[in-house]
Amino acid sequence: MSSADSYNAAERMIDANLARGLGDKPAFVDPERVLSWGELAADSRRVASLLSRLGLEQEQRVALLLLDTVDFPRVFWGAIRAGIVPVCLNTLLPADQIRWLLEDCRARALVVSAALLDTVGPVLEGLPFLRHVITAGGPGGGRPELAALMAEADPDFPTAPTHADEIAFWLYSSGSTGAPKGVRHVHASPGWVADHYGRHILGIREDDLCFSAAKLFFAYGHGAGMAVPMSAGATTVLLPGRPTAQSVRQVLRTYRPTLFFGVPTLYAAMLADADLGPEDTGGRLRLCVSAGEALPTPVARAWETRMGVPLIDGVGSTEMLHPYVSNRPGDIRHGTAGRVVPGYDLRLVDENGRDVDDGEIGEMLVAGGSMADGYWLRRDRSQAVFAGRWFHTGDRYFRDGDGYYHYCGRSDDMFKVGGRWVSPCEVEEALVSHPDVFEAAVVAHEDAAGLVKPRAFVVLARPRDPARLFDELKAQVKRMAGVWKYPRWIEIVDELPKTPTGKIQRYKLRARPLPEGDGHSLKEGAEHA
Repeated sequence: MSSADSYNAAERMIDANLARGLGDKPAFVDPERVLSWGELAADSRRVASLLSRLGLEQEQRVALLLLDTVDFPRVFWGAIRAGIVPVCLNTLLPADQIRWLLEDCRARALVVSAALLDTVGPVLEGLPFLRHVITAGGPGGGRPELAALMAEADPDFPTAPTHADEIAFWLYSSGSTGAPKGVRHVHASPGWVADHYGRHILGIREDDLCFSAAKLFFAYGHGAGMAVPMSAGATTVLLPGRPTAQSVRQVLRTYRPTLFFGVPTLYAAMLADADLGPEDTGGRLRLCVSAGEALPTPVARAWETRMGVPLIDGVGSTEMLHPYVSNRPGDIRHGTAGRVVPGYDLRLVDENGRDVDDGEIGEMLVAGGSMADGYWLRRDRSQAVFAGRWFHTGDRYFRDGDGYYHYCGRSDDMFKVGGRWVSPCEVEEALVSHPDVFEAAVVAHEDAAGLVKPRAFVVLARPRDPARLFDELKAQVKRMAGVWKYPRWIEIVDELPKTPTGKIQRYKLRARPLPEGDGHSLKEGAEHA
């Protein structure tokens, strides 16, 4: 490969900021440490050196099971600098699933936060490909420690001459529709996200301070916490623990970011705190972003009213790395995913692959430079969803006459009642518009006659008389969504099944039998409008 063809994402995301004179500026901040751009550059070279000294070669894989601390970018970009492929693992998964992922990706080395060793330590023995386990952020119980290895490594290790189309890193899909899949991204992908979503939608600036409640192992968090801010030399605040309403509010109070990235469930939970207000951010917050699930209009409007800053919703996927449809500052239409992000192309197609007209529901296909190279060991799925330059998202939308896209649900979540399509999202938005409903999920269910009807699961914001609530919710859905769309069954539950990244696992709800008796379940059998 000639030098003209060489492209390594670490040079674009780190070294370019040194060339701009930002060596002393903070790049990442966690509760314990501040990492400058100059330190990140040297530390990434040290990580590249130590991985090479352990015998890892270009294109081999190192797994990262790391909390969101400065160790994550050090190791992630160090691996990329060496041409070694970091595989980001979900720190919230149970030990047996972590073992499955390590077997699946065939990582030669694992870098794990010391705080997670009690959970995963017992499952690390006997893995056929794993040769090295390195601990970060604390004692490793006799295992090699990242800090000690870095102290002996070369801070001038040369960057590997990789190619823009070479596999750079893996993310695992969230598992909202089944087992996680290894999604392989190339070196050019982070830069594409930064140049298009970061520049055109966020207007990312060097003086921005970014905070993403979505973790760095998650595609949304990768873009919000690394690719986008790093491209501009901005600073990112990291939260190692779980992003609860309380912990996130504390980060907002302590660091006062200018850009905040969350998910709909988190925004709703934070709004439940009556004391939350603009004073928590000191007036510095200029924009909030939501992704991961469709953002209910009542939540978006309540947040904007409370905090005094715009909240934009968008849609992306692990396979495309970051949102490719989005609202944007000054161009927000709540209840929609927004318009296409510059740099991406979209199509809506019917079951026969034909483009549909405005107002008609179709599956969304997307093309753009951040598209993954495919799934690991899932050739059948890769062939089904990666079709040339187009990725079949499995999401169904309709586009209005102004070019805004309206989410209707996953292709396998949509269903017909009386020959007419029902979008679970539309019914869910009607349900959560009720002040006593915190969250809702809707799935298809067959009644005694074998006919498909909507079935809803709701999490209450406060206790209510179930019988009266059911009548109110039924009437609200009929009024807001359509008379045939109201749920024939409504079940009050303590929580909805979700992936660790916050997506509702509707396939688990579809598999649930109706509970016996009344209990927390309300059934409607007399009316079949």
